[in-house]
Amino acid sequence: MDTPDDTPTPEDTRSGADIMRQFLPTSPYVGHLGIRLTDLRPGVATLMLPFAAPLATIGTTVHGGAIASLVDTAAMVAAWSGATVPETLRGATVGLTIAYLAPDEGEGLRATATVLRRSGSLVYLDVVVESAAGCPIAKGLVTYKIG
Repeated sequence: MDTPDDTPTPEDTRSGADIMRQFLPTSPYVGHLGIRLTDLRPGVATLMLPFAAPLATIGTTVHGGAIASLVDTAAMVAAWSGATVPETLRGATVGLTIAYLAPDEGEGLRATATVLRRSGSLVYLDVVVESAAGCPIAKGLVTYKIG
C-alpha cells in the first residue's frame, strides 16, 4: 500500500500514527473496501474489514485479494505508527507473503499487524487475520519501506 507523497512543513510535528489516522479515512481504495482502523499503538495496528457481497468470490467466501489488501493496509498502518516521520512522506510495500489458512464465510475480518523489526527505512511486520468469531483466516509477513 503506497502512501501519498507529501512534504511536511518545518513546523509539522505530526507523528506517524497521526499521519495514518488522517490518511486512512481519505484513501479511496481503503474506503471502497470498507476497511476501518479499530486500534493503533506504537508498532501495532488492528483494522476491520466488514463483510460486503462485492468482496465475495463465490457465495459468501471473501476473495483472497480483499484479504491481501487488508494485510497490506494493516502492515502499512503499523509500520507508520511508531516511525520517525521522514522529510518526505512516502512509503511502499516491498515484500508481501500470505498464507491462507481458511476461508472467511461472510463474517468480516480483523487484522492485527505487529512490527517485528525496524532497520533503517525498512519495517518487517507480522500480520494475523481472524474472522469475527476469532478463527484464523490468514497469516502475512510484510516488508514496508518508509521514506
